[in-house]
This record gives sequence, C-alpha cells and structure tokens, in this order.
Amino acid sequence: MKLLTFYKDGGLKPGVLTDKGVLDISGSYPTMIEAIERYEGLNEFLDFALEENSNYYLERHSLKYGPAIDCIDKIICIGLNYQKHADESNMPAPEHPILFSKYRNSLSGDGEKVAIPQEASQVDYEAELAIIIGKEAKGVSEEDALDYVFGYSCSNDLSERTFQFRSGQWLLGKSLDGFCPLGPYIVTKDEVADPNKLRISCSVNDERRQDSNTNDMIFNCQQIISYISRYMTLKPGDVILTGTPEGVALGYEGEKPWLKAGDEVVVEIEQLGRLTTKMTEE
Repeated sequence: MKLLTFYKDGGLKPGVLTDKGVLDISGSYPTMIEAIERYEGLNEFLDFALEENSNYYLERHSLKYGPAIDCIDKIICIGLNYQKHADESNMPAPEHPILFSKYRNSLSGDGEKVAIPQEASQVDYEAELAIIIGKEAKGVSEEDALDYVFGYSCSNDLSERTFQFRSGQWLLGKSLDGFCPLGPYIVTKDEVADPNKLRISCSVNDERRQDSNTNDMIFNCQQIISYISRYMTLKPGDVILTGTPEGVALGYEGEKPWLKAGDEVVVEIEQLGRLTTKMTEE
C-alpha cells in the first residue's frame, strides 16, 4: 500500500494511492499517525472502498502533495553511513551511528518549492532512504528491528554546508525550512523485500549526481533501529533518515555544484518512487 498526504481545506489530509486515484481517508483517519496505528482496519476500509464507486477518489495529478507523513514526534538522521560517502568526505567510517536531528519545520512534500536562505552559499542535496516507524520500539534486537517498521519513503537531507560546519553542531545547516523533502508516499514494508538492497539516486536538472545502492550502508536498517531504540523510545510515525551515498556536491574536487534557485532535484529509490524538489530564492 502507498500512503500519502495532500493539501485540502487549508490542512494536510491522508490518502491512499490506488489505480482509481487517491482515496481520501481523512473522514475515518484524520491523520497519517492514525492510519499507521489502525493499519489493519485501513486494509479493510480500502478493500471496501475499491469495490464501491466512491466519491472520495481524487485525480492524483490535481493534488498538491505534502510530506509523506505530516504529524511526527522525531526526525532522526544518520551521518556518514555509506562507505563511499565517508571516503569522498575524507573521514573514517564511524564506529557507531552518528545521530543528528531535523525538525518538523524542515518537512516538505513532493513537488514543493524550497527556498534557499539569503545567507546561504553552499546548499547540498543528499538522497536518503527514510524508515517510518510503525509501533513503539524500545531496546529492540537487530533480529526483530524490522518488525517495528511501518514502511519506507524517499527523502532528501538538504544541507547548507556553511551553516552546518559553523560550529561543532550540524543542526543549523540541516533544519532550515523545507530542508527535509519526504515522499512522494510511504510504501508499506510488505511491498519492500529488502530495504538494504535498493538502488538510490539523485539528479539535479536531469544530471545524475548520485547513483548507489543501500547495500553500501555501513549500518543497515536493522542495526540503526536497534541502536537508536537502546537510548530513546521510537514512536509510530517517527522518521529515520539512513544516510546518503557518494556524489554530494561537498565531495566534488575543484568547483562544487551547489544548488541554486531554479534547480530541480529528483531523488529516486527502487520500489519507492520519485521525489521532486524545486529550489527557489527566499
């Protein structure tokens, strides 16, 4: 199943992508969190709706999409988690996952415009696999970790490098408004055979910049979930960005191809769709 959010009546509504269009489920499931927590009922609801000529189907191309999940407690990010990205950054592979955070203000959806702050001069792209947690997880083992996953999505850990490295804390360069595109939808875990073997890429204005596979992750999805859950309780709807492969602008030798207003950035992950972001001036 593919779940998404879209703008309607001044707010974000949850929906399900079907062959008939996008099914508006907001009447029974007001938020995506409720859809996650009541997923078994959602399956029954969807089966019934598909048999009916429902008025709740919307033409998918007529919608303005929001971030794949709209109401979350935590966005946890993993730094330097691809071996080749660590190599291009001239940094050793970490012994433990490097954790940092983004906030809800940084979320944006497929096709949304993201403004580059006036002070920014080094805006970078980072294609990433996002994990969406489906049930509360505390102290879980690696063997059981994927049992706590609801689904997966494409994400782009947009970063402003001068802000990021202004101090020892990365937060400022990572949590600018709109700097966490997430979408176009959540693909439930039953449709993804192995999240650790997915092709992942990023293009800027149709030029391929990143092209790798999640099998290059230093810490795989199970290890990441288990590690985080040792120290903090993961809740339904929490998002984990699992790191980016090589090919970011920061890793280029010589002149670096930083993002600028007018650029179109596309993150694509096998089985999870295409996430498009349009950069604009603030």
